[in-house]
Amino acid sequence: MFQKNDYVIYGSNGVCMVKDIGPLDIPGIPAGRIYYTLVPYYTKDSQIFTPVDSTKVIMRSLICKEAVLQLIEEIPDIEPLWVMDEKQRESQYKETLRKCDCRELLRIIKTIYQRMQARIAEGKKVTSSDERYFQLAEDRLYGEFAIALGIERDQVKDFIAGKTGQAAQMQTV
Repeated sequence: MFQKNDYVIYGSNGVCMVKDIGPLDIPGIPAGRIYYTLVPYYTKDSQIFTPVDSTKVIMRSLICKEAVLQLIEEIPDIEPLWVMDEKQRESQYKETLRKCDCRELLRIIKTIYQRMQARIAEGKKVTSSDERYFQLAEDRLYGEFAIALGIERDQVKDFIAGKTGQAAQMQTV
């Protein structure tokens, strides 16, 4: 069970802070059930109420700084997702995003980055689907990494580039 003021990942909402834990006094909500009150870190004007015992949405602890640094070291060895069929690829992206796993988010970013580079080299446009999933994966990954590293979200890309020595390549990742 999480504690008040813990940072967690809560599904597609990304980083959230546990503001409160307890029953809710809201009409229509069953009495006696215990809920987390979550505040999305990057959307401070909203709150999420979720039962403590719910398994519908993935809720996990934030990655630690050491794990972030280890994942960054492993970026060159992370295999991209190669799915040739557009619909299957989009389905794979959706499923991967739903897992809320940092390594899997890196796989999406790496895959789409390589696809974007290949399409540009062929004189083709980047697909809107790739742009959308690239942005979603970056937002979720960089949001979590930023908290773990104690830096701003918009500094994460440069931080990764500096650590991997791939400054030029990572500028568009």
